Amino acid sequence: MSQATLAIKRISGHAGPAPGEGVERDYQVCKLVDTTTCIGCKACEVACLEWNGYEFTDTVFDNSYQTMPETTWKYWNLIKFNEHENSDGTISLLMRKDQCMHCADPGCLAACPADGAIVQYTNGIVDFQQQNCIGCGYCVSGCPFDIPKFNPATKKMFKCTLCVDRVSEGLEPACIKSCPTGCLHFGTKEDMTDLAEKRATQLRENFGFEKAGVYDPAGVGGTGVIYVLHDATNPEAYGGLPKDPHIPWVVKFWKGPAKWIGNLAMLGGILRVTVHYLRFGPKIVDGSKHENGGQP
Repeated sequence: MSQATLAIKRISGHAGPAPGEGVERDYQVCKLVDTTTCIGCKACEVACLEWNGYEFTDTVFDNSYQTMPETTWKYWNLIKFNEHENSDGTISLLMRKDQCMHCADPGCLAACPADGAIVQYTNGIVDFQQQNCIGCGYCVSGCPFDIPKFNPATKKMFKCTLCVDRVSEGLEPACIKSCPTGCLHFGTKEDMTDLAEKRATQLRENFGFEKAGVYDPAGVGGTGVIYVLHDATNPEAYGGLPKDPHIPWVVKFWKGPAKWIGNLAMLGGILRVTVHYLRFGPKIVDGSKHENGGQP
């Protein structure tokens, strides 16, 4: 292994070269999830666990086909099942693959106070570096999709990495490889957006889904995971997918104005102490009080 590769490994936490300049996936990558062709087989869940080296955990039955209520620190990919009542009184079972969205403007990164704990590669993948993580959980408050999860044993945060170790070698993520119906696609953001728009147009014109569309929210600068939805006007019906996600204002205030106000306040305090010293000199302690037991 070359010195350059070893250096990248120390920075990224992965065995191979981190995505970026000089590697095969230099362009912005994107995962397309076509919810209209998902059959809920959960092959992607199994592939995610196996590739990332996590053991299968006990499932939770809650009158649903869903494996468990939500993702966990060691279960990054979950198919959500949601019964939705249509306007004509019929019931639809809406299924959506839930994982990190790899936002172009990631709220987790904006909220993180630890240098190097969260990185965004030049191809758009947002990755956690657990060796730099301090376990504060601020990334949870910054994520509008409620994705980062805390490992109580190691006090570190975890989430989907979009198989950055595979992508850095020119491969597609493990979940894409396992999908038997063509529900999942992977490529450049431009190609995946074009493919998604064509599929949405097909759904509107040929299958009667007048509200079909693509979910790629502008509030977070677009995402590295986009969806084709039967009804793009109601993404909440697909397992609580937020309609218009944004980075919380408190995060922007804390990392923006509040940070500058705090810095100015600290600078003001230093200047005040300096001026006081220059004007009145150092504080002189009367040693006679100590000699007489504190009595004058």
